[in-house]
Amino acid sequence: MDKIDVMVVWPNRPEQMKILEHTYRLHRYDQASAAEKDVMVREIGARIRAVVTTHGGGFEQSLLDRLPNLEIVTSASVGLDTLCVDGCKARGIPVTNTPDVLTDDVADMAMMLLLATVRRLLPGVNWISSGDWQSKGMMPLNTAIRGKKLGIVGLGRIGKAIARRAEAFGMEVCYYGRKPQADVPYRYFDDLCALAEAVDILAPAVPGGPETEGLISRDVLEAIGPQGYFINIARGSAVDESALVELLQQGRLAGAGLDVFVNEPHVPAALLSMSNVVLQPHCASGTVETRAAMAQLVVDNLAAHFAGKPLLTPV
Repeated sequence: MDKIDVMVVWPNRPEQMKILEHTYRLHRYDQASAAEKDVMVREIGARIRAVVTTHGGGFEQSLLDRLPNLEIVTSASVGLDTLCVDGCKARGIPVTNTPDVLTDDVADMAMMLLLATVRRLLPGVNWISSGDWQSKGMMPLNTAIRGKKLGIVGLGRIGKAIARRAEAFGMEVCYYGRKPQADVPYRYFDDLCALAEAVDILAPAVPGGPETEGLISRDVLEAIGPQGYFINIARGSAVDESALVELLQQGRLAGAGLDVFVNEPHVPAALLSMSNVVLQPHCASGTVETRAAMAQLVVDNLAAHFAGKPLLTPV
């Protein structure tokens, strides 16, 4: 039987790519130059029945418009803001992503950033390596985690996982969302600035896209206050990044732990030299185990679709 044509906008993990290569006829859009991409789409665009991509690779409307027989888009990510989901839905093309499998790793990263920032892990390392411990004695005291209030913006899967971890550290959890959730014990705020003002640490756990762009505004950041901390494992676009940098520079925020940025992989230069900031290169879900599980969901969703079975994780 002739193989189904699949376009790879962004590659899957090596093991899962081997499965895809064995099962389908792959067209490596990701490896082509701009000119080659145009030729590829003109020559085989009408044969493409599926697309494999990620949040980083995206899937633009302009490419969708050139794939008249496309049946499914599979993305090895949770984020949808780089995919033309509305355009796909308008044509009845299902889109799948990979929720759940990365929840724990992302929540772990949030707690790692929180602990490293508030307990000043990096300044402690520098206190030893610089010789200050020997010449100056003990470093200045840190801030405790137990008893602090954590405000989570968006209490979805990841938000709840962060909350559970925070509770284990003796923190009080509050949250902001579109509406209160009946099945959680945490205090609900319907005003984001009021939440920021009430807590010691603010952490968004929201998706990217137009609906959340700039959600953590200058006013929200200012409400956290000079004794407060900001932790972000969500999306850089959800934050007024210039305001965040300015407030950190002015001492109007105590510190920040950041895994995401507005213009990745470019990080504001001012953040690089701040001792009260902990940075990570958007790798919250970046473990071998989780990326393998995400990659396998792409494989399994494609298999389900072409077997006429229900999709595992449709958007």
